[in-house]
Amino acid sequence: MTEENHLADRARKAEKIIARPTDFKVCEGCDSIVAARVATCPNCHGYRFDESPQAVTAQARLLGSRAQTSVVEEDLF
Repeated sequence: MTEENHLADRARKAEKIIARPTDFKVCEGCDSIVAARVATCPNCHGYRFDESPQAVTAQARLLGSRAQTSVVEEDLF
């Protein structure tokens, strides 16, 4: 995937999150956006979250506007 496609994909995902912020929450350990139903973050295994729609929307805008910088589980294989 090219850098341009990667950024476009992240922007599309961010738009979906912004449209339904109450379905998500922000991990306070690694700033990942995760589904509201999870008990622990799949990336850092943290268990503290900010569930406010404002925090989710702000983080989605930030993450959707730049390339991924964090290591996720798929990167380890």
